[in-house]
Amino acid sequence: MTTSDSERTTPTPAIDAASGEPRDGRQTRPPRRRIARPAAVPRPVIAVAVAGVLVLLVPLLALLLDAPWSTLGSLLFTGETLTAIRVSLVVSLSAVILSVVFGVPTAFVLARIEFPAKPLVRTIVTVPLVLPPVVTGVALLSGFGRRGLLGSLTGWGLSASTTGAVLAATLVAMPFLVLSVEGALRTTDPRYEQLAASLGARPLARWWRVSLPLARPSILAGAILAWARALGEFGATITFAGNIEGVTRTLPLDVSIALESDPDRAVALSLLMLTVALAVLVGLRDRWVPRR
Repeated sequence: MTTSDSERTTPTPAIDAASGEPRDGRQTRPPRRRIARPAAVPRPVIAVAVAGVLVLLVPLLALLLDAPWSTLGSLLFTGETLTAIRVSLVVSLSAVILSVVFGVPTAFVLARIEFPAKPLVRTIVTVPLVLPPVVTGVALLSGFGRRGLLGSLTGWGLSASTTGAVLAATLVAMPFLVLSVEGALRTTDPRYEQLAASLGARPLARWWRVSLPLARPSILAGAILAWARALGEFGATITFAGNIEGVTRTLPLDVSIALESDPDRAVALSLLMLTVALAVLVGLRDRWVPRR
């Protein structure tokens, strides 16, 4: 006996309008979601990337292989090296303090206030990032040197002094802090500040008790980056402040002097600065490497 088409057809269960489930108690299976796989990177692109990494890695490995490991301790604890370390710490830490004092308010202004000259102000703040350090030193001589604008007005200048070295380091380091803090403030929820304002907090109290604590991680990260940049400053310092031992001769300047007279000590100092740089990068890796 032939089964009719109506008997072979499975009846469609009635769907409950409220729950979206069949009325006979059966549950429908949710549709499977396809997991997106990352796109494959072409082999030529991988090869070029490996070549680029090798270009960056070879000098560092060569520096490690060329290091005088047996005499490293004695080279790092000479009188000249300790003096250069002391000057570097004084200059770089002073530059960080000035960068925080002037850079944090600048970052808040750029992130929170709209005004016609805002692009010009941001350009002025960030131009030391792309300006050759020697040109920065020449600009400092024109502005704060004994024969520059300050010298013509007051009869004295800041060149060839520790203060001049601090000023040079601040000029090249502060943009790192400003960009770090400004970028973080742009992603911070402004409702906390608005809530404090609705509760009657004055602008200065609101900035001190709400805005600054919210920006504290970015300020710390920017300060560390600024310190690393100030510690490695060379061109602007030697052009504006000179290379005076115990006054303006920082570690990078001491490396250039040692390279001519004592290459082993120059390599030892380079290893010291490389260690500091790696420590900064490892400590701040979460700032630019997203977590999965």
